[in-house]
Amino acid sequence: MNIVILGAGAWGTALAISAAPSQAPGHEVSLWTRSAGQCADMRRSGENTRYLPGLPLPASLHLADGPLDVQGDWLAKADLVVIATPMAALREVLSSLSAFKAPVAWLCKGFEAPHGTGSAGLLGHEIRAQVAPMLQAGVLSGPSFALEVARAQPTALVAASEHAGVRNALVSAFHSPSLRVYASEDLVGVEVGGAVKNVLAIATGLCDGLNLGLNARAALITRGLAEMTRLGLALGAKADTFMGLSGLGDLVLTATGDLSRNRKVGQMLAQGMSLQQAVDSLGHVAEGVYSARTVAQLARSLGVDMPISEGVVALLEGRLQPAQVLAALMGRDPKAEAH
Repeated sequence: MNIVILGAGAWGTALAISAAPSQAPGHEVSLWTRSAGQCADMRRSGENTRYLPGLPLPASLHLADGPLDVQGDWLAKADLVVIATPMAALREVLSSLSAFKAPVAWLCKGFEAPHGTGSAGLLGHEIRAQVAPMLQAGVLSGPSFALEVARAQPTALVAASEHAGVRNALVSAFHSPSLRVYASEDLVGVEVGGAVKNVLAIATGLCDGLNLGLNARAALITRGLAEMTRLGLALGAKADTFMGLSGLGDLVLTATGDLSRNRKVGQMLAQGMSLQQAVDSLGHVAEGVYSARTVAQLARSLGVDMPISEGVVALLEGRLQPAQVLAALMGRDPKAEAH
């Protein structure tokens, strides 16, 4: 199988390492980066020194750079294209692939930034519907830190698409002894889980940074899952999806794992850093910072109650301090757990 991965950040590089022939015989894998300098550095050093230092790239991995040419030999012959860019670049890349015949999937989790005042940010499948409606596409998501995937540590993901061919291609490309890939038709639910868990992880990082204890963390994750599920159902997702890998699984990992960038943002804000200081110190994208406002706006427009997400937005916008967010959540009126 010929696999092309567009984007040589941590996650794209990790999947390329996982799928390359030394790990999965029979695949040809290409990893593309827009930066000629980064590509030259990877060729020279044999690793991605910026995102996954110390992890060797398979010798068989083909590295490409420069303008994205859908007619280029290395891309035109692809059996599967995986977009591993941040959400902010998804629209541009999907537009360039709009006439592509092979299955396409994206890895980014979150909402696109709103275009104009009052507009709502879009999930990946909504962007695809606008710019590449004929594309056979889907998403690969689930609880996964790139570093552990690159190290071939056991991981489980979910391939979601309305197209069976896309689901089957993702399973064929990445299912291996160290990486299990499950299939789902609930593209909406998988994308909502992947977007909202980043916002909730900021809240959990805040909880941990304030040393509120394990009881508080468990309560926050559980009530966060309820928020996520309510929003997903309002958007047409299936309830069962949120008890799976892309819902509960990804939320637990991102909210508790030390490798979580979104959790680190919450921790740093609890320690008194400004949002800009926290983001600058990461050196990587923390999608929850950019998705929180969209999640809250979308929930309000649908009449969905999401107090934790609203608290995160107030914190990120500087309207509330960490202790005030906690007081606002704990001071809410009693209610039945199912609501």
